[in-house]
Amino acid sequence: MLPYAGPRVQPRRSPFMFQENRRTKLFTLGSVCFGLFMVMLDNTVVNLALPTIQRELAAGLSELQWIVDAFTLLLASLMLTGGTLGDIYGRKRVFLSGLTVFTAGSLLCALSPTIEVLIGGRAVQGIGAAIMMPSTLAILTNTFTDPKERAQAIGIWAGVSGIALALGPALGGIMVDGWGWQSIFYINVPIGLIAFGIATKLVVESKNPEGRSLDLPGQVLAVVGLGTLTYAFIEANSYGWRSATIISLLVAGSLALAAFGLWETRAKSPLLQLAFFRNLTFLGSNLVGLAVSFGFFGMVFFLGLFMQNVQGYTPTEAGVRQLASTLAVMVAAIVSGRIVGRIGARLPVSVGMFIMGGCMLAFTQVQADTPYAAYWWLLTLLGIGTGLVMSPITTAAMSTVPPARAGMASATLNTTRQVGGVFGIAVLGSVVMGRFLAEIRSGLEALGLPPS
Repeated sequence: MLPYAGPRVQPRRSPFMFQENRRTKLFTLGSVCFGLFMVMLDNTVVNLALPTIQRELAAGLSELQWIVDAFTLLLASLMLTGGTLGDIYGRKRVFLSGLTVFTAGSLLCALSPTIEVLIGGRAVQGIGAAIMMPSTLAILTNTFTDPKERAQAIGIWAGVSGIALALGPALGGIMVDGWGWQSIFYINVPIGLIAFGIATKLVVESKNPEGRSLDLPGQVLAVVGLGTLTYAFIEANSYGWRSATIISLLVAGSLALAAFGLWETRAKSPLLQLAFFRNLTFLGSNLVGLAVSFGFFGMVFFLGLFMQNVQGYTPTEAGVRQLASTLAVMVAAIVSGRIVGRIGARLPVSVGMFIMGGCMLAFTQVQADTPYAAYWWLLTLLGIGTGLVMSPITTAAMSTVPPARAGMASATLNTTRQVGGVFGIAVLGSVVMGRFLAEIRSGLEALGLPPS
């Protein structure tokens, strides 16, 4: 018989190590969410500053469009490459690089003495955001290995995105009224520095073990195609739709995108997996996302201009009034996510698209003297319709791809949405300017004056 050695003592886990591990995770989540918050906030906060920027920097409508589209265009064009860079060179390194570029772009925007410099700063911001954004989710996935913790972290990540988008108009209006339009860019500088300091010390580096290669030809063709078409749409009224310049740009942009599609079918490591689009659910989800972003972002762009330049609201008043739409998007997205789990995506998407279409049609009746009390409910319904669509199409699209390819599928869907926003602002801006010029010519002719 073995001698009794007393009760077995379990090795104690160091509470310091546990706290250190928890501390690392929490600060990693914080630094990633800081970066995400800046990018998402810039998607909506800039719109409220456009009328003020227009007055102070003597900008025209096409230049205001470029303030938004210079950012969105490069974000859409480079996001897929940003994910690849993270896989190859490390998510932490790429996140820090993107954060640095975005913060520097924000400072350049804040210090801009001319509209051209501001547009350049927005382009720099777009490049930084495209490099940074894909790494945020990859870092969280690598840091939070426990499925429950990971789900909570991603939930917080999504919640921060929703809060930034929802509060952007109101926050932007308050800042513009209180400290000038430069403040919406200055605020990114301390946030970026804090996020950089935390991430440098506590975020753990990770890479894709298999490794990937950059699709440089595909990237060049995508940027050239999207950029050329965007320029053509924005500048069409300046040159004339039938001018040789605009026709050449439209043809060149279309050919570049066609060449991009052809190249992607042959590339060894394609930027875009065209095989995804053979699935009708994935294809339909992307087309719906493109259409919704086209309408919603185009609407939001002109809503700020209409409320301030036409109806005379201050930036703060206009921003608070837009909360009816942005908060409705966030609430409807949460509700629709639960609905999809019970009845699928088809019904909420169909209802959401119907609501959005009806609201867009109803907005054509809003006039300069229409009081806010007469159309606030349209803004609310527009937000509800958008929220009902966005979450279900994401779920539907992601359900069609294997988990190993979820990252590229998600990036593809996000890119499609951003492209919709780019073209929505460009095309609707061209339509509005064309209508405006036609009304001026008609008025001059009625007065017996030459339209020229």
